Amino acid sequence: MTDRALYFTAPETVERRSVTVGPPDDDELLVTTSASAISAGTELLVYHDETPSGIPVDETIDGLDGEFSYPLRYGYAAAGTVTAVGDDIDPAWIDRTVFGFAPHQTRFRATPEAVVHLPDGMSPETGALLPSVETATNLVLDAAPRLGERVVVLGAGVIGLCVTRQLASFPLAELVVVDPVESRRVLAREMGADRVGTPEAVTAEVDEADCVIELSGRPATLDDAIDVVGYDGRIVVGSWYGSKRAPIDLGGRFHRDRIDIVSSQVSTIAPELRGRWDRDRRMDVALDGLREIDAEALVTDRIPFENATEAYERLDADRESTIQVVLEY
Repeated sequence: MTDRALYFTAPETVERRSVTVGPPDDDELLVTTSASAISAGTELLVYHDETPSGIPVDETIDGLDGEFSYPLRYGYAAAGTVTAVGDDIDPAWIDRTVFGFAPHQTRFRATPEAVVHLPDGMSPETGALLPSVETATNLVLDAAPRLGERVVVLGAGVIGLCVTRQLASFPLAELVVVDPVESRRVLAREMGADRVGTPEAVTAEVDEADCVIELSGRPATLDDAIDVVGYDGRIVVGSWYGSKRAPIDLGGRFHRDRIDIVSSQVSTIAPELRGRWDRDRRMDVALDGLREIDAEALVTDRIPFENATEAYERLDADRESTIQVVLEY
């Protein structure tokens, strides 16, 4: 069987290329992909050649290797059905629906430890959103919201909306979500935000937030975060800006107000949490969170894998109406 994988081959150019997957090794599963989710933030950086040179793609994911340079096989959110198993694997795995951190391709191999067995009744499309909820879980752990705090989320893309849904379960004084796109603000309300607004409105009205979570993907938004966070407040940056740069005003109240800016990145767990938390525990929490999120509301575009070029063109050209794009196989 000829398998196909998606490659980024040049700026704003993607191709489907033949790859050899082969039968599973003795300790492996063979998964036929049903759906894979495009991570708009990271993958548009790759699409536009805005990733920094010399940085490994992701050393924590077996299916991704090398550095961010063309040609690059990429993607890390695939779900499908186990269609074959190695000699050392229990045949009961066959026909199970699983999630795997695999690139966009028609089939992939993985060990049982490297996949997540999705709950009965959960579709592959929903399962493909698991990394977004895991990232949101990591962000909330790093933000450490406290009773009665005022929290502001800057950016209502997929990650921002997943963060909003998780924060909505906390006894906060107020949860404010900021995004320039009205349809995303509507979704944020549905996910549990107490108040939504445009960047201009919120920076004019809010100036004493305890915690700001920056998820816009725009480095200039850090200035908005500094504007709305209060004295001794904290800013958690979940955006990856790649090679994008912007001047940030660190010479004003940032310095005198003792504002903390910290990075949150899902590849690792914060050192202060590692005594009680590991990736398995975090994934279990994320899977529970995925059950609570209206995944269908997040998926705005379903595009056949054969038309993957259209998926990236649409993401790039129509960011207002496009939130989550899923490739169907």
